[in-house]
Amino acid sequence: MTGRVWVFGDGLTTDDMYPPDAMKLDLPEAAKQVFYAVRPGWTEEVRPGDVVVAGRNFGLGSSRPVAALFNHLGVAALIAEEFNSLFFRNAVNAGLPAMTVPGATSRFTDGDIAALHLATGRWRNLTTDAGGTVPVLPDLVLQIIASGGVLPRLAEQGYLPAELADVLRSPAATAAGQGSGA
Repeated sequence: MTGRVWVFGDGLTTDDMYPPDAMKLDLPEAAKQVFYAVRPGWTEEVRPGDVVVAGRNFGLGSSRPVAALFNHLGVAALIAEEFNSLFFRNAVNAGLPAMTVPGATSRFTDGDIAALHLATGRWRNLTTDAGGTVPVLPDLVLQIIASGGVLPRLAEQGYLPAELADVLRSPAATAAGQGSGA
């Protein structure tokens, strides 16, 4: 996958991404609040296919279904120097590709074009031609992401009705499945 990059810093919390007041809103309105406190207006500029790059401990905090908001906004992938483990798992469960890249915030700037290949662990900044390889995620994680999330994967495997697979890929189903009530 490739996409235009947006770079954020270290220690971004789930509160920064999904403010408490936004949890009372419908998903489309809540999505407009992503990063509002750290970069007001960002949701008006982000486009489908864009990539969010962040520093260390990205997603610290609660298990809010932030990945569903990123999916609603059309964010194609997340790159971080380090993910909070609960946040990383929520991204996987929502089918949102996430890759840990050491020094990511110094390897990308806003507007660069990132290319990621999760199955091989390769990443590249197509603007600067910097690149590298990181450890490949386990096969099960790659399969969940390729299915569009854990719920669609369960539908594909017959644990949930197969006809629900496409519905279960929606950001609204992902948010509800992760407990937001959205």
